[in-house]
Amino acid sequence: MESAAQPQFNPMIQLNLLLFSFLGVFLLRSAAQVLLDRLNIAHLRKHGGSIPEVFQGTVDQEKLQKISAYTVDSARFGILTTLTDQALLLVLLLSGVLPWIQSLANPFGLGVVTGGLLFFALLSLPGFILDIPFSLYGNFVIEARHGFNTKTLRVWVVDLLKGLLLSALLGAPLLALLLFLIQSGGPLWWLWAWALVGLFELLILWLYPVLLAPLFNKFEPLANQDLVRKIADLLGKADLKAKGVFQMDASRRSRHTNAYFTGLGKSKRIVLYDTLLTSHTEEEILAVLAHEAGHWKKWHVPKQVIILEALSLLGFYGVAKILDVPLIYQTFGFSQPVAYVGLFLVTTLFSPLLYFAEPLGAVFSRRFEREADDYALLLTRDPAPMVKALKRLASDNLSNLTPHPLYAWFYYSHPPLLERIRRLQESLPGPGSTEFLSNPAGAFSAAEHRKRADGISPPGGNPPNPNH
Repeated sequence: MESAAQPQFNPMIQLNLLLFSFLGVFLLRSAAQVLLDRLNIAHLRKHGGSIPEVFQGTVDQEKLQKISAYTVDSARFGILTTLTDQALLLVLLLSGVLPWIQSLANPFGLGVVTGGLLFFALLSLPGFILDIPFSLYGNFVIEARHGFNTKTLRVWVVDLLKGLLLSALLGAPLLALLLFLIQSGGPLWWLWAWALVGLFELLILWLYPVLLAPLFNKFEPLANQDLVRKIADLLGKADLKAKGVFQMDASRRSRHTNAYFTGLGKSKRIVLYDTLLTSHTEEEILAVLAHEAGHWKKWHVPKQVIILEALSLLGFYGVAKILDVPLIYQTFGFSQPVAYVGLFLVTTLFSPLLYFAEPLGAVFSRRFEREADDYALLLTRDPAPMVKALKRLASDNLSNLTPHPLYAWFYYSHPPLLERIRRLQESLPGPGSTEFLSNPAGAFSAAEHRKRADGISPPGGNPPNPNH
């Protein structure tokens, strides 16, 4: 690859099979996203007017109307944001501006690494600027309208600047090393690049709870020592240990509630939103943590990491095989391959296809959630606290109680709430059962055969996005 040379370019887009194929899949993805959202909203309006039986006493008609309004507002705003981002990408690709951006980034032939860093910085600038009004509207209009936003404009600005600085400090070195490997790593550069990215992801998982998250939120040891003891007893039943139980000042930004396990090795910890602590009973909190313990006990996090790393390896191999194909560059106005341009083009061209693989990941995730629920029942031996916790989480977070089945199948990382609650109520062995917790892992196999949006994090935790 002539990656270090300064390319000559013709900013004319070639109308060829590659471009039309990409546009076809790209527009099909956009149409699918709009269709699924419209189906979900229509289903909510048709079926969301009556309170499901399992939510009687927890959700009243006023709350149900709030749930519908929040779901519709969030969905419409979400699809508008998505389509705007996609339109911006199409403008960058089809206007012939990419070669001009590349010439600005590397006017003196500075090389792959320096030129690539400048190219990606310039390329991300329009999206960063466009995201600002959407983030402001999402936080201070949508979330505020429905009673969730508590952050001030100052907090929003500080979070934005911190996020930008972190992206530069962490992303730039990783990108520089990746471009260096493409240029100098030889035929197996993709293998070294895969290993580099995998190690970086593990490093972030390890550093997040102790170094990165505290930049945005305040974490304090849980003040309720009686609850700390009960949590330790619960984890002890599962032969699990955490380096601490912390409460996070989530209420400084939002009234949403959540809890998650995070970290690797010595950085592993339990995090409870302060909003969760004030709105849930101790029994409900323990039930939520029993569910999270199920993820760790069933090795869901390592399983997910292995699957994702295997897919990442295939992805890097595929990129390496087509990075030098001249047609990719000629289609978008480049006369010869440029490593960092190719990296952007290849990942962009194939990203719409990845959207249609999302249901496969969702299927695995929902299976893990059911397994974690089963294990939580074995730890607590009572479905009532988990059912109460799910109901309260749904009510507090205004979760959609009646999603369209196709929408839930495509997107939901958790089983829909009604399905999940009914399954919990039907899964526990009755009085006199001989299934005991002296060996939870063994008891799980006896229970295993029984048959987005609930506020409990997926395996590995769901760290908060400060500007989300």
